[in-house]
Parts: sequence; structure tokens; C-alpha cells
Amino acid sequence: MAARTKTTKDRPSYRCTECGWQTAKWLGRCPECQAWGTVEEYGAPAVRTTAPGRVSTSALPIGQVDGRQATARTTGVPELDRVLGGGLVPGAVVLLAGEPGVGKSTLLLDVAAKSASAEHRTLYVTGEESASQVRLRADRIGALDDHLYLAAETDLAAVLGHLDEVKPSLLILDSVQTVASPEIDGAPGGMAQVREVAGALIRASKERGMSTLLVGHVTKDGAIAGPRLLEHLVDVVLHFEGDRHARLRLVRGVKNRYGATDEVGCFELHDEGITGLADPSGLFLTRRAEPVPGTCLTVTLEGRRPLVAEVQALTVDSQIPSPRRTTSGLETSRVSMMLAVLEQRGRISALGKRDIYSATVGGVKLSEPAADLAIALALASAASDTPLPKNLVAIGEVGLAGEVRRVTGVQRRLAEAHRLGFTHALVPSDPGKVPSGMKVLEVADMGDALRVLPRSRRREAPREAEGRR
Repeated sequence: MAARTKTTKDRPSYRCTECGWQTAKWLGRCPECQAWGTVEEYGAPAVRTTAPGRVSTSALPIGQVDGRQATARTTGVPELDRVLGGGLVPGAVVLLAGEPGVGKSTLLLDVAAKSASAEHRTLYVTGEESASQVRLRADRIGALDDHLYLAAETDLAAVLGHLDEVKPSLLILDSVQTVASPEIDGAPGGMAQVREVAGALIRASKERGMSTLLVGHVTKDGAIAGPRLLEHLVDVVLHFEGDRHARLRLVRGVKNRYGATDEVGCFELHDEGITGLADPSGLFLTRRAEPVPGTCLTVTLEGRRPLVAEVQALTVDSQIPSPRRTTSGLETSRVSMMLAVLEQRGRISALGKRDIYSATVGGVKLSEPAADLAIALALASAASDTPLPKNLVAIGEVGLAGEVRRVTGVQRRLAEAHRLGFTHALVPSDPGKVPSGMKVLEVADMGDALRVLPRSRRREAPREAEGRR
């Protein structure tokens, strides 16, 4: 009897562990997701039929399902509750990622202490520090509670053992890349280890109704380290952002199965710890008795939250053939676009031969187009050495033709500016209902916007705007 030939079905295949792309031969780099070293061999599984088994719970009409079991419980930190959608849901798994030194451990230690109580114990497991190091930080920020338990472990089995002993309502693991299972090959932080650790903790969270906060590392590009599957498995993905030289920290929701993903929480990092900022606009403003040339205020939207921010510009005579263009907190491409619009549409010719420096106050980063008008007015004010009127905010996107376009959320932006005491605003046409007592000037193009500069003190008067008068 002739031997059975090996069919295509029995041949080994190769699959990318990141995106699932399959191929018949091994490749060093996946052509689908461009990841290196993720293509692994796996055998073709035999075709089997799964027999029906016993169900754990009977299926119910959706109207009869008890939704009270998914009621969120506050973390004790209102700004974090805002991003989570009201708090932590029992059984939810949250992944918090951020760059080293941004304050992830400080924030979660504060959450651990404030959420701990006699009815809800908290277990804080650290794999990066010793227990004594965490205790010193807890003393510094005042995060001590009798119902907060602390353990330093890097073994997955030991972590699961602590869960059986403490029976916490909240588990905080810092971080998921430092814990490993001895049953899985590979170093801690590898794809197989991260997948196993996350899967085991997710199963434990769902079975116990325990909320879990996982700290994740990021790569040099800012993406969460480890397999992409980790972000799919967890219920909530949060990014902790901020310049380590500034006090402002932002927690931004990327994925949230229990709430909106466009919410942002604002925090201030200081020597005594980290505190939430219910009204963070004060960090982004400079209070002065008299207006200064080269400054303009705008209202940006971080998620659903309007924030008043200040844009500053400075122009000086250049000492080199190629003038400098330096930005901080602003996109260099947008500042360059505003310079071109001012020179061509606003007839301000002095900008091309001068060093130009532009920045924001307080470490906030402005990337949305609604800040274009404020950037352009700050540059024009700096070029003419003429301050803009006091208590003025500028909102609008500027096109290459010099037109001022409408942006989203103008009414919310104006309401926030009016609440902080600003009385005048430059906005695109048709802004909708404006706050009572606030003078709103609708501008159609840069020529209309540049008219707010006092004419008597102009050093470089825009010729196009003067011709319209």
C-alpha cells in the first residue's frame, strides 16, 4: 500500500502574532503590520467538531439582565473618574500607559489609598520597586491606609496567591511587563509572557468581580509595549501624557467599554504628589496688568473640556542668513503656514527675515486647527510690536487663502472664556448663541482679524487691512 503523501493541509504554516497574517514560509518582517520577529510557525489544527456542553448560566432577555452589577465605584480621584466614565466597574481591567517618570506610579498609589476601605480592600503589587521604596513614596504623598495591602512580586503564581489571601476589590499591578510565569518560555516583558500574565489577571478579575489597574510601558515611539492583543483584551486603555519639565499631566482615554473615549483628566504633579485640576486653565495663562505684544489667548478643546490657553510669539532681527523658527507646544508646520498666510494675505513682509519664536504657556500642546487664528494674531502682534486688546480670545481655523473657517464647539469655548472673565472674542462667521455680556466679532478673513491691532502703534501695518478702511 502506497504511503499517504503529505497534503497542503498537513504542512506547517506561519502566522504573525501581532495581526494574524498567514503565509506558507517564514519571514523576518510581517508585510501586513510591518512588525519584526513576529512571524512564528504553527501547525495546521485537525478538523474537529465541538460537542454542545453544559452552559454556566442560562441566556436571558436583555431587559431582565441585572445591570447593577456593572455599577461604577469611585476611585476617590474625580479627574480619573471623569475619564473612566464615573469610576471603576467591578471586573473591569484598565491599562494605564505612559513614558518613564511621567507619574504613573504616583497617581495609582494615590488611587489605591483613596479607594481602600473596610468593605473594599486594595492590593498594590509592584514588580519594579521594593516594598520599602513604595512605602517611602506613600509617606511623601500621604497615601497610607490600613486597608491598602502592598506586595513586591514578579512571579505570576505569587500574585494569584496574594489574591486568594487578601481578596481585594481593586488590584494594581506595576507593571505588567515585570511579571512573568515560570510555565511560559521567554523573558519578562516578552510577547508570550505579557499575553499570559494579562490573560490570567483578566480571568481572575472577571471571576472575582475585582477591578484591575495594569501599568504598561511604552516604546520610544509612544506606543504601548508588548503585543497589540493586550489592548484588545482589556476593557479600558488610558494614556498618561505630559512634559516631565512641566507640572501639567493629562490622562486621555483611548478605549473605554464603559464610557466615552474623548474625555481628558487634568492633573498637577508637585513635590507632595499629584492632584486633580478641576479648573486647569490657570496653568495656561499669564496674568498681567497691561497687555504685552506677541501674546494672544485661545480656547482649545481637550476631549469635551474647553481650556483657555495662551500663545506667545517673539520676533527679533536675525543674525544669520537663514532665520530661526523655534516652537514649543505648537506644531511647527502650522506655525509655518500662519507665517506664509500673514506674509501673502496679511501683507506683513518683515516676518520672512526675522528669527521667530513661538510657544504656549504651562506646557499645554495645541494641535487642533482652532488655534490658528490665535497663532496668526500673536505673530502679527509681535511683528508690529503692538499688543492686542485686553481680555480678548481668538478662535478659528485659518486657510491658505486667508479665510477664517468655523470649528466645532464654538459655543462651549465662548462659555468657558466668559466664565473666566474674558469680554471680547474673535470667531468665524455664524458662531451661534453667544454668552450675554460678551462682545463677539465675526471675522471672515485675516484682513478682518488684523483690524483688532491698534493702528496708532503699528510698526508693520498690513496694507491689505488698511485698504479696506
